Amino acid sequence: MTYHAKVIAGGKIVIPADLRRELGIKEGDSLAIERDGDGAMVLKTFSQIVSDVQSAFRPYRDPAVSIVDELIAERREEARREAE
Repeated sequence: MTYHAKVIAGGKIVIPADLRRELGIKEGDSLAIERDGDGAMVLKTFSQIVSDVQSAFRPYRDPAVSIVDELIAERREEARREAE
């Protein structure tokens, strides 16, 4: 679906209400503005950026290794060293 917005005084753009509801954008939310390779402007929400970063790092993840377990082990080792 295509939405239309108008740039008003001060360079402000009002995102149509239907689109804000669809994307879960609320008053006070921050959006990142990027330019793609074609020079188009892309607005992204925080959750979209997190998803992009997770996707970028997914190929390097070893499913046999629990990152949480590694972190807990590291913290326990740090605590043990501090206690000595």
